[in-house]
Amino acid sequence: MTKDKKQLVIIDSNSLIHRAYHALPPLTTKRGELVNAVYGFLLVFLKAIKDFQPDFIAACFDFPAPTFRHKKYKEYKAKRPPAPEELYRQIPKVKEILDGFNVAIFEKEGYEADDIIGTIAKLASQKQIFPEIETIILSGDLDTLQLVNSQIRVYTCKKGVKDTVLYDEKQITERYQGLEPVQLLDFKSLKGDPSDNIPGVPGIGEKNAIWLMNEFGTLDSLYQEIEQNTEKSQKINDRIRKILKNYKDQALFSRELTKIKRDVSLDFHLKNCALKGYDKEKIIQFFKSLEFYSLIDKLPNFSGD
Repeated sequence: MTKDKKQLVIIDSNSLIHRAYHALPPLTTKRGELVNAVYGFLLVFLKAIKDFQPDFIAACFDFPAPTFRHKKYKEYKAKRPPAPEELYRQIPKVKEILDGFNVAIFEKEGYEADDIIGTIAKLASQKQIFPEIETIILSGDLDTLQLVNSQIRVYTCKKGVKDTVLYDEKQITERYQGLEPVQLLDFKSLKGDPSDNIPGVPGIGEKNAIWLMNEFGTLDSLYQEIEQNTEKSQKINDRIRKILKNYKDQALFSRELTKIKRDVSLDFHLKNCALKGYDKEKIIQFFKSLEFYSLIDKLPNFSGD
C-alpha cells in the first residue's frame, strides 16, 4: 500500500474481541478481573496503527439485538453456543479504550458490524474530500473478504492474535484457487457456513464450490446454464446437478443471508473519523489499571495537546 493516498482503518470490533478471548489464556488482574479479550484486541489494534499509520479510523460493533437476518431466518447462528458472560463484560472496556483514543464508534440496531463496515467502506470511497481512500478492514475472521477490491484490504489473524495477514485481491485468488473477491459471496452461498448456520447446498463442499465458481463465474450463470441444459452444464456430475436443481431456492436464500449490506443508513462523515490526538497519560493510567504494563511502550505517537 502506498502512503501517498489517505488510509482509513475500519475495525470489526466484535470479531476481534471474540478472536482474542478464545486465542489467549484467561488473563486476570490482581483483582480477579478477566481482561484477555481486551488485551488481545489491543495487541492487534496497536499493531495496525503502527503498520498502517492511518489517517482515519472507525470501530464497528454488533448491536445486541436480533438483526434483519435473524428475522428472515430464525435459525441464523442458532447452532452457536452462547458467548460466555466473561467475554461480554469486556466489550465496554474495549469501547472505553477506543473512546480514549478518540476513535469513532458505529453500531446500529438490526445490523451486524459487517454491514456497518461495508457501508462505511462504500461511503468513504464515494467522498470527494480526497481523490482516493485506501481502506483496511481490521477483522478477526474472513467474513469481510467479499468486500475486497483494488481499494479495500482485510487485515486479519492467521494464528492467535499476533500472526497477521493482509488480504488483497491477489492473496484471495491464491487462497481460494483462482476465485476473485467478488465471487466469494456466491461461493459461500453454495458451500454454506456452519459457523453462521447458513445452509448452502447440501453435498457442495469447498472443493466443488470452487470448481463451480471457476467454471461458471456466478451463481446466476450457473443456474442459467443448468436450467437451459447447455453443453457446458453437462460438465457437472449428474448427482451434483440434481442437488443444485433441488436446492436452488436454498442457494439463493443463503446468498441473501451471506451478502454484506452496503446501504445501511448511517450518520457518517469521514472527517469525524480523522485520527486525532489522544490523552496519552489517561490511556497509560487505564492500561495500568488493567495491568497492561507491556503495552505502554507500544502506544502510538500521535498524541495531541
